[in-house]
Parts: sequence; C-alpha cells; structure tokens
Amino acid sequence: MKPPPFIHHAPRDLGAALRTLAEVRGKVLAGGQSLIPMLNMRLAAPEHLVDINRVAGLDTVETTPAGVRVGALVRHSEAERAGLHPLLTRALKLVAHPVIRNRGTVVGSLVHADPAAELPAVLAVLGGHVRVARRDGNGGMAVRDVPAGEFFVGPMESDVRPDELAVSAFFPALGEGAGVAFEEVARRHGDYALAGVCAVVSPGEVVTAKVACIGVGPVPVVVELDAGETDWRAVAARVRDATEPEDDIHASAAYRRHLVGVLAERALRNAAREGAAARGA
Repeated sequence: MKPPPFIHHAPRDLGAALRTLAEVRGKVLAGGQSLIPMLNMRLAAPEHLVDINRVAGLDTVETTPAGVRVGALVRHSEAERAGLHPLLTRALKLVAHPVIRNRGTVVGSLVHADPAAELPAVLAVLGGHVRVARRDGNGGMAVRDVPAGEFFVGPMESDVRPDELAVSAFFPALGEGAGVAFEEVARRHGDYALAGVCAVVSPGEVVTAKVACIGVGPVPVVVELDAGETDWRAVAARVRDATEPEDDIHASAAYRRHLVGVLAERALRNAAREGAAARGA
C-alpha cells in the first residue's frame, strides 16, 4: 500500500523544525521504522510530515558520570555499537532486526511508546527522562525534561505535544557494582516480545532492586523492591500481580502474567549474579 498524500518539510536546523511544528502540527519523521508502516497501512494520515534528518546537532551522544544523553537522530545500531550504557546496550540487541536498527532511532522508539518495546522499559527502570522542545511566544525555544514516569501516558501515546519535538533522552548511570539483565520471550527472533522484564540490582549494606516489564500493561510496568528484599521468587510473584495484560491473538492474559513472573525471577537472579561477579563477591 501507499501512504496518503502529505506535505514534506525538511528543516535544516532546530529553530526551523520547531517553527514548522508550531505552524503545521505535523508528524515528525526521524528513523521512520514505525511511522512509515503506519502511513502505508493508513493507520496514520498526517497532512504534514516534518523530516528532521537534516537538522544539525541531533545525532550526538553526551556521556558524563551522571549518565548518557542520546540525541534524537542517534540510530539504534550506533548506540548499540558504542556501548553507551550496560542496560541500554543489552536492550538494543533485542530490538527487531539489524536492518531496522540501522535506521530506527532511540528517541523515536521512546516517543512511539509501544508498550511491547524494550527501550521505554529501560528508561523507566533507570528513572530517566526525555527532553522536549517547542517554540516559545517570543520566537525562541522552550525546553522541558519529562520523567519516564510521566512521559508514557498510554499505548502508543507519549507526553509530546503536537508543537513539540523530542530532542534527546537521558539514561542515568548505574551505581558502582550494580548488575542488570533483560529477559524476554518472543515467538520468533526479532518479533515483539510476548512479555519481557529488565532488572537493576544494586549492592550495598542493603540490596536494592527495581524491574520494568513490557507487554503486560498499557505502559511499562515498574516495580521497586523493598530494601533488602532478595527472595526473588516471592518478588516475582509480586511483579506478576502488578501487571495488567490483555488477551490477544498471540497469547492469553493469563499466560502473559505467568510468563512475566518467570522472567522477573530470572532477570533478578541474573542481575544479582552479574553485580556480584563485578564486585568479585
């Protein structure tokens, strides 16, 4: 199928991109690996398409002790090869197929807000944020940082307003000696997962841990464990009970709920094991 007619805009700088969005409220095209199929299937029919691929400065990565900031045009494959962040890198290897990762963008995946996608869960479990920009009333630029807990507002729905552009995402650094894991089950390699769990286990006098689940709710389901809670089987049961999966043609809600409990226990054990190995414990 072919997409419906649209007017193509190709701004060359961020100011022009924000001005265009303020004027036409069009759909933003970065990697296009989600948007183009939606256009072809007539699931989206915007009158204007704002192509940001020529906008300078959006393809950068900034690494600091606090974490990693990824620009809106950084491709999945670029971020994966760079090894920017242990959990982010692990999740990127699970995203679709190499040909998709070569064009798809990290920030675009977050804005698309698919509840079965890996990257929203990574941002959520780390407590990161997405930076969005818009044109202010004086012709300048206004910027706001939206925490992951507020950014994902529903299935395929993020807190990016029609006149705004997501310009970067920030993934906080892990604590020293922390272990991470990402476990998921898909029918075929590269398919969306039936369910998945990413986990961060941090050492210390009292162990702390946190998980985020995909495919079992309208947004990533985040469960923060009580300090010192290391009975992973009991924790997995609590994670399972926190989910709200639905029946579909791929799996029943009951199966997804059972699966996420199994994956939660596995992810927590693997993250704890990785952290212990890193500390030489």
